[in-house]
Amino acid sequence: MDIQSVYQETILFAAEKHTALQQTIPGTNLPYVIHLSNVAMEILTAAHFSPHFDTAFAVQVALLHDILEDTQTSAQELQSRFGEGVTAAVQALTKNDQLPKAQKMEDSLHRIQQQPKEVWAVKLADRITNLQRPPAHWSTEKKQAYLHEADSILQALAGANTYLENRLRKKMEEYQQYI
Repeated sequence: MDIQSVYQETILFAAEKHTALQQTIPGTNLPYVIHLSNVAMEILTAAHFSPHFDTAFAVQVALLHDILEDTQTSAQELQSRFGEGVTAAVQALTKNDQLPKAQKMEDSLHRIQQQPKEVWAVKLADRITNLQRPPAHWSTEKKQAYLHEADSILQALAGANTYLENRLRKKMEEYQQYI
């Protein structure tokens, strides 16, 4: 299937699931699907600079990366629609709510490291996209912690995708203005 068809099929599924819950980008009135498409855009751009990169797989994972965490979609439904590989990738990107907050990211990064490099790239792209202007209600401490977490992600996923690693470094530098 061509990349355009993969993108359309996947974003429609994700948009239906997130819109059903009227999800928006935190701190805005924008529909959540914009975040998903921004992560996919980072992946599509990075693919041009990344040899041996499974773009279709990475785009699907980018568009679905929050679907298990933020919607009523089950892993079984995801697997029947998009297959075992995409489901395993999305599960790795999904934080384990059974763990204390302080351990969730470390656990997720460990599971991501067991996945193909395209999944690592999606995590980098997600954080790049999230390093926009933070919600107005965030404290300085929360902004600092979010930036520190971005650095932890960068360190844990070093070697995944040079293009996205450089983009994340740049976004982290730009984010300093909000602290």
